[in-house]
Amino acid sequence: MFAVLMLALGVFALVGVFGIRVPVGAQVGPTVFPLVVSILLLAASAAVIVGIFRGQRVELEEGEDIDESMSTDWLTLAKIVALIVAHLLLLEPIGWAPSAAILFGGVAWSLGAKRWWMAFLVGLLVALSVQIVFGGLLGLSLPWGPLFGWLGGMF
Repeated sequence: MFAVLMLALGVFALVGVFGIRVPVGAQVGPTVFPLVVSILLLAASAAVIVGIFRGQRVELEEGEDIDESMSTDWLTLAKIVALIVAHLLLLEPIGWAPSAAILFGGVAWSLGAKRWWMAFLVGLLVALSVQIVFGGLLGLSLPWGPLFGWLGGMF
């Protein structure tokens, strides 16, 4: 079932690639990476489906760090989903770096970070690094937001 879902996702991504606007005269446009990812996704899911039809099955691994008596931690999962939704909603109003810092720090806190403030600080540093590299140096459209808009003028 999972392989079929990944195959459908690969088809969806491949169809979406052809809807991307490519600048005139671009040698390597914005479709290269999504095209490679969708082709890899299609190939991997097709290989898994073929393997299933050939009768290949995996055996469950008996890991020493897995406690099978534990149930799913729905509260942690709900926190992470809420943080992802908050990231999407805060992206435009406050910018990519602050919303990503909230996401990164919040996920670390949800997964049991001992010092929550350190998780948010590291999240902010990672988010600013990604913002500067991808938004500033590579020119991707990550919104700077009102707090870090002054950084956008530097790149």
